Amino acid sequence: MAIAMAVVSFPSLLNKATLSSSLFTPTFIPAKSSSLVLKSSPKTRFVVSASMEAGIGVMGSKLGMMTFFEEDGTVVPVTVVGFREGNIVTQIKTLATDGYDAVQIGYRRVRDKKLTKPETGHLQKAGTIPMRHLQEFRLQSIDGFEPNQKLVFDEIFKEGDLVDVAGTTIGKGFQGGIKRHHFKRGQMTHGSKSHRALGSIGAGTTPGRVYKGKKMPGRMGGTRTKIRKLKIVKVDKELNVVMIKGALPGKPGNLLRITPAKIVGVNIPKN
Repeated sequence: MAIAMAVVSFPSLLNKATLSSSLFTPTFIPAKSSSLVLKSSPKTRFVVSASMEAGIGVMGSKLGMMTFFEEDGTVVPVTVVGFREGNIVTQIKTLATDGYDAVQIGYRRVRDKKLTKPETGHLQKAGTIPMRHLQEFRLQSIDGFEPNQKLVFDEIFKEGDLVDVAGTTIGKGFQGGIKRHHFKRGQMTHGSKSHRALGSIGAGTTPGRVYKGKKMPGRMGGTRTKIRKLKIVKVDKELNVVMIKGALPGKPGNLLRITPAKIVGVNIPKN
């Protein structure tokens, strides 16, 4: 029997009566065509499925890489992250109004004409400066946050902490199988005519097609990625930079999202 499902709208799209309660539960009602239709009724809370952060984070700009020498002489490759004007709370989202708890942060001040009127109005409502980037951090508790509150890195993180850093990788354009997937090339001598070619991509009659997900030449890089559990080596308050061990995604000037590292059983529940 076929089953038809209707998508439940967010509370912002519901009528005022439902929005004021922000409580509804999906119930199944049989239709004439022997199918099931999903309908909402004001009973239970609306649940939003999204990634929960281990704590509030900040945004920064990648400046480059350098070598850092520890006190015992150990050489550590680090990435230097700087901070432009920003990291200001622009909105507090609550379970009653939005269906989940989150804090929206703005970063990198720009001129007013660089933003659209809806973006400018959104920031003026919070009383903040015009900023280019807005990102949300979904938290277990939003106590202690208020609009136009400035977040300072050294008050959230300290040297030795582990962080997760997310950003956009460097785009490399259309690349072949050797560079993109680390394939081996064929012989360059002894009469071989297959040097850097991809080779066979599947059988003939059976299955008679190319399987989905086959590793082939294509666009490489320019994707969103996260590097987990990186150590903060040094926090320099005078230069307003932080040094994080290892390489971070993107080229110098790239936007980075820094959050506390998720450690199951320590800062996030096991379930």
